[in-house]
Amino acid sequence: MRMLAAALTLCLAGAAIAGGPFHDTPAGPRALPGDNLPPFGMLDDGGRLPPPPPLPLGLGAPPASVIPGPTMAQATRMARAAVLACARGGFHVGAAVVDSEGHMRSLLEGDGADGSHGFVAMRKAEAALAFARPSSQVGALVAATPALIAKVTPAMFVEGGALPIRRGGKVIGAIGVSGAAGSPIGRQDEICAAAGLRAL
Repeated sequence: MRMLAAALTLCLAGAAIAGGPFHDTPAGPRALPGDNLPPFGMLDDGGRLPPPPPLPLGLGAPPASVIPGPTMAQATRMARAAVLACARGGFHVGAAVVDSEGHMRSLLEGDGADGSHGFVAMRKAEAALAFARPSSQVGALVAATPALIAKVTPAMFVEGGALPIRRGGKVIGAIGVSGAAGSPIGRQDEICAAAGLRAL
């Protein structure tokens, strides 16, 4: 009985860590998935730094996420391949790989990029993920079927540059690229995203 109680305590401690004080503050509607900030260690509305709450003791907390998506190694390889493909063409870009719920798996900014492109790439990836198609097709699809605007969130950037990632016929994530010049917007980004997909 004591062992069962101890095991239950460890499970509850892990759950408290995974879903507790680190995910208490949802950000605004323009926030990306995963933009949930802890309610401590950052300035609050009153200009104070709240201290961290007491955390349960215990090792071996369960994973915070077990949803389908590329592994860290796969996501990093794809993002790197996309950034390097664009760099060979003289473009300084950022790339983002997300899982099946839009959570970040890899974010990479190329040398010479301004530090913002990866976040725009993630917003493109959100569009490719939600519509299970290249982000370059989403704008026209929504224009043709206005009811689909309900699937577009304020966090998305609906332009070319992102592709869904499939495994066994199911969409498990998306890769987005941003920062390459050219017209139409995102065409070169999407070419680089395709290079990232090939690295998978």
